[in-house]
Amino acid sequence: MALEEQCSAPSRWRSISLTHVEFSEGDLTGQLLAYISLLPIAILVGFVTLIVFKRELHTISFFGGIILNEGVNWLLKHILREPRPCAGAHTNVPSEYGMPSSHSQLIWFFVVYFFLFLYLRMHQTNNARCVDLLWRHILSIILLGIALSVSYSRVYLLYHSWSQVFYGGVAGSTIGIIWFFFTQEVLTPIFPKIAAWPISEYFLVRDTSLIPNILWFEYTVTRSEARNRQRKLGTKLQ
Repeated sequence: MALEEQCSAPSRWRSISLTHVEFSEGDLTGQLLAYISLLPIAILVGFVTLIVFKRELHTISFFGGIILNEGVNWLLKHILREPRPCAGAHTNVPSEYGMPSSHSQLIWFFVVYFFLFLYLRMHQTNNARCVDLLWRHILSIILLGIALSVSYSRVYLLYHSWSQVFYGGVAGSTIGIIWFFFTQEVLTPIFPKIAAWPISEYFLVRDTSLIPNILWFEYTVTRSEARNRQRKLGTKLQ
């Protein structure tokens, strides 16, 4: 009886989904761009995953920059208070203000910071071999295409105007440059001290700033350890 009363009572349901991006029904291009516009959320999820499993200080600092960037975006939106281009076109929007675009600001922060990381930080120790330069160029082109696609998707889907996307990109790029050099010049020198803190040791937080190519380092160390253990196991079985 109680269940029947609850079902008959008028209710207004709301979605709690953070990925509810709308596009015109039957518009395949809009549907594709709607998925592309979700890439900033995928980046956030990826960072959380990396922090949980890697616990590396530079990654944590990178993620801290993204959080700072989002805070600046929220502040700018509430200072400028510029409405979105098509008010009422979408039923679910996180904010009524559109200047600057948070998607554009986040993706350009990520891409510009990553550019600087590839060409400045890794350049210091990798001797600029042809293969290294090639994969950096390819990755940079892919990242640039992603940033442009995400920015365009926000205009195509009528969430933002061109100016809102443009200034979002400018803000994100500027903060990305500032945060990269702040991390390099201010935070990186104190990373060894932070890694030596008891709480850092307890949570296995590490500093890999002095390792030129962390992927190659982890690969060689893991391969060497696996071979040593295999030899020990083979010796025991004989």
